[in-house]
Amino acid sequence: MNTIKYFCCSILLLLMTAACNKVDTDDVSFVEAASAPAKLSVMFDITQDNTGLVTITPNGEGAVYYDVYFGDAATTPANVPAGKFVTHVYAEGVYNVKIIAHAVNGKTTEFLQKLTVSFRAPENLVVNTAIDAANNFKLNVSATALYETFFRVFWGDVPNETGQSFLEGQTASHVYASVGTYTVRVVAYSGGAATTSYTTTVTIVDPVLLPITFESATINYAFTNFGGATATKIANPQSNGINTSANVGRMVKNGPEVWAGSFLTLGGPIDFSANRVFRMKVFSPRVGAKVLLKVENLTNGGIFFEKEVLTTVANTWEDLAFDFRTINTANSYSKVVLIFDLGIVGDGSPNFTWLFDDIRLVNQMPVGLLNLPVTFDVAGVNYEVVDFGGNQTEPAADPVNAANNVKKTTKTSGAQTWAGTTMGAGFTTSLPFTATQTQMSVRVYSPAAGIRVRLKVEDRTNPARSVETEAMTQAANTWETLVFDFANPSAGTAALNLTYTYNMASIFFDFGNAGTGSVFYWDDVTFLAANVTPNYLALPIDFQSTTYPYTFINFGGATATVVNNPSATGINTSTKVGKMVKGAPEVWAGSFLELVNPINFSVLKTFKVKVFSPRVGARLLLKVENATNGGISFEKEATCTTANTWEELTFDFSTINVGNSYSKVVLIFDLGTAGDGSPNYTFYFDDIRLL
Repeated sequence: MNTIKYFCCSILLLLMTAACNKVDTDDVSFVEAASAPAKLSVMFDITQDNTGLVTITPNGEGAVYYDVYFGDAATTPANVPAGKFVTHVYAEGVYNVKIIAHAVNGKTTEFLQKLTVSFRAPENLVVNTAIDAANNFKLNVSATALYETFFRVFWGDVPNETGQSFLEGQTASHVYASVGTYTVRVVAYSGGAATTSYTTTVTIVDPVLLPITFESATINYAFTNFGGATATKIANPQSNGINTSANVGRMVKNGPEVWAGSFLTLGGPIDFSANRVFRMKVFSPRVGAKVLLKVENLTNGGIFFEKEVLTTVANTWEDLAFDFRTINTANSYSKVVLIFDLGIVGDGSPNFTWLFDDIRLVNQMPVGLLNLPVTFDVAGVNYEVVDFGGNQTEPAADPVNAANNVKKTTKTSGAQTWAGTTMGAGFTTSLPFTATQTQMSVRVYSPAAGIRVRLKVEDRTNPARSVETEAMTQAANTWETLVFDFANPSAGTAALNLTYTYNMASIFFDFGNAGTGSVFYWDDVTFLAANVTPNYLALPIDFQSTTYPYTFINFGGATATVVNNPSATGINTSTKVGKMVKGAPEVWAGSFLELVNPINFSVLKTFKVKVFSPRVGARLLLKVENATNGGISFEKEATCTTANTWEELTFDFSTINVGNSYSKVVLIFDLGTAGDGSPNYTFYFDDIRLL
């Protein structure tokens, strides 16, 4: 009966709440969809007067009331609303208290908890204390004992504590506000007046972890000095430049050892899974001082990795980089060791006093400015690059000539479609673009032909000023020189602006496609002093290339191919030309070629095409289209004035909308007339170019 009462009350409360809203609905299906109660627990509290009076407080999520079965001779359960408790008098003994939690829709969940009722003092009290693995300020406590009913823990950080109750099998937790040593007391209670207590001290510390900034007020930066060096944390005496932090480390190197230094022991092993380059700010008394950064295993000094770099400035802060990318990550390293001027005995003077700060791990070596051409072969040059979007680039030997240094870029599986690599921090001088010098080249070793490679140049101080263009690989597993013509920028990108400064470049392999793990080698990034014909399909189209196919897309019954010149005379003595045979059924039968980059109509707007026609009066329609939207187009038609001889037709595109992008060149002979595939409908064409 009680069950029905509480369920009906709950439904009535929900309906009354819904009636208060302006939304008129009778839908209570959400009630049936409710989950069964979860995360059940119970707390026991017993009076210490030998009466056996126990207070039972059930808890859980999603419960509206509980049935409490006491586990003794009383078989009728107590009905306890959520948030309430029930009391029951027990004789001495061990009982299994069963809790059945009820949800609003009648779903139930059961929970069983052992209850010990005894009037003798608890015995064999065992307490476990442990600092939480995820929070150095959190203490977890559990306990066991004989004859106990429950425990109460007093954390020792506030006066007049009431304590936190918990049962055997449960864990009580507490987060301390600050580091320090605290007295923790656990009391075991039975039903008698006597209790049993356990007291211990717990020290809460804030361990040293990367990055090491010396700014924490709770961390004990406990240096271990050796060989005559002394390192300490001090207030920053040189708060300027790149380091205005309040506190720094200072090392004074004395004798007698040339290897004198210091180390910090971290609170756990260093994670080298993602970042393997150490950075550290150093204030050195002189140029050329040696700085050794070493990591060691916690217990075995024979397991270590180290790198040494030289300071490049004196009496000013600089950010040094230590390349740990080849460290054996299977080992464990928990100590950070610093040695200044290894091999030299210090004298403790200002000349052997260094400041250091901000010891941290990053994923890239620092980059510097580069000079063109970029060959990766000049000793002492920092050829570091910056990857983004999922690329991974590393120095490598030429797969054909091991003596040649190149870069190896892996477009990792799942890398972004726009994953790329920026070459250093930029170039020392801007690229000398002019109206007639608009090209760069890069040697590329690609795993396949037909892969688009994009090159982007920009102003390193203003990334909004950029221009991008593409080339296409023509061969697999061999070196080829790709030419990038910035006068023909990629669709949707900005045009070349000769008033801008372009002094940074980025390369994108297989642009537009997600990474699949493909590997590319590249070398010899060069600005071309004079424009050359790109090694991919672009204007002018002369059909003379032997490295890439002229892939005609035919439509309506026409067929275009590259053939030997049938009449290498007059104005056209080239060896290869295009040939179109117009067949049925469509009067608009023709063919088109798709260029790698859009046509640049910013200056030149007149097309020229050489044509060899079987008759006078044949017409040629020349049309340009957008790469993806055929509705964006422009076309002109010209008429042949000679038969069976080469002549040059002219197409005036001066009124074309240069704001659009056009990448397809379409040819249709005798638009409006159906061809029959005979010699009378066979045309030759060549040298499609802008003037």
